[in-house]
Amino acid sequence: MLQPRSKNFVYFLNQENDNKTSNTEVSNNMLQKILQTMAKQALKEKTPDVQELDRILEGIVQQSHEKSEIQQNQEEKETDIQGTGESITKYLQKIGYLKEEKKWLTNKAFFEIGGKLLHDVMKSISEGGFGFHETKNVGTGSVVMDTTKKLELGDDIRNLNVPQTILNSIQRIKKSSEIKFPISLNIDDFEEFETIEESKVAVVYCIDLSSTMKYSVNSGEGSRIEAAKKALWALYVLNKKFFPNDSIYVVGFGSLASEVDPYDIPYLKTYDANDNFLHYTNYQAAFRLALKILKHDGSQNKRIMMITDGQPSASFIDNESQKKDILSDKPYSHFYKPDEATLLKLQNERDIKLDIGGEMVYLCYRYRQVDPVIDAKTLFEAKKCKREGIEIDTIMVSEEVELLSYVEGLERQLKGRAYYINPENIDKILITDFISNKKKILSSK
Repeated sequence: MLQPRSKNFVYFLNQENDNKTSNTEVSNNMLQKILQTMAKQALKEKTPDVQELDRILEGIVQQSHEKSEIQQNQEEKETDIQGTGESITKYLQKIGYLKEEKKWLTNKAFFEIGGKLLHDVMKSISEGGFGFHETKNVGTGSVVMDTTKKLELGDDIRNLNVPQTILNSIQRIKKSSEIKFPISLNIDDFEEFETIEESKVAVVYCIDLSSTMKYSVNSGEGSRIEAAKKALWALYVLNKKFFPNDSIYVVGFGSLASEVDPYDIPYLKTYDANDNFLHYTNYQAAFRLALKILKHDGSQNKRIMMITDGQPSASFIDNESQKKDILSDKPYSHFYKPDEATLLKLQNERDIKLDIGGEMVYLCYRYRQVDPVIDAKTLFEAKKCKREGIEIDTIMVSEEVELLSYVEGLERQLKGRAYYINPENIDKILITDFISNKKKILSSK
């Protein structure tokens, strides 16, 4: 396998019963189209297998080839990959972008596509955009800034601004006498660069996988869950590239929650009614699993970011007594605990392990309302996280007033933040917010 050249990459295929080598060139522009198509297909609710992907990619290549024949003045023409006798998916496997598995993106493809998604987001974020919440107090830290301040006793001398210190001394001497060398320095002449502390951060992103997250976004291109997955994909690449000491965790939740391998972000699927009542929304399950994860992380700053489009409609019931109390008030209430067959099915189909902990789930969907029991248990679990020093923020990808009011009330009690956004802006929100919360600017004291 040869590495890409400045304009084109090249591969050579040895045909059987032929001593000649077939040379096919494909432009980098074509490769980007292929990777873009692979990203869209991976993010879909029904991810195609490798054979279906091959047919889709062949169509993209053929379409591009036909266009290049029409454009006579085009600087470089696409070469028909099909002419080599090798499928495009086999070719992509050779150059390290594809593997013959259900989750077919390689790590190389994951990071290259994620890098492109990140580049597009960073390009679109305007100055002073979403999510910047910084203080103005400056003190000691690990990141040197351009601004300066007077040196204080006990400060690190390595941050001394030598040119400014000498200039301060010259200006002081010049006011009262002639400049002579060597120049004598006073303590008041010393000036140092200001610094900020780059804090280590651990964030758990809890993604709602309830059935309504598959609804289309306003533009009609993709769904709410696809927009959320795309944003997290770019965010994870940002984290690994620029903040490798930080930790990003992902939890997918419906009626129950499951920790997600970040490399599986593109393949997350929503639940539906065929998944044995897993399509309800259990905030408590997400908070409980996120707390369990963050307790084992040593970062100074810990946060939970909820991404949801609805109010909680499920919670855990810890014992039979609680169940009886609910039934005495609402005799037709539903309770659920997944059986072994369902757990095995999810393990095989989605490669996830649900965090059930032995509890039963109380299910109660009330249109534009939250059941009092579920409300109380959700708030109780969230406050447990707050007592551990974990901040909780919520992104609501819905425009229904009642849903926004619930989240706003929850965050008011938690002293957190609530974002109400169009799903198409979720990538800008997450990335800007993550970067801004990396900077904890300390007071001099």
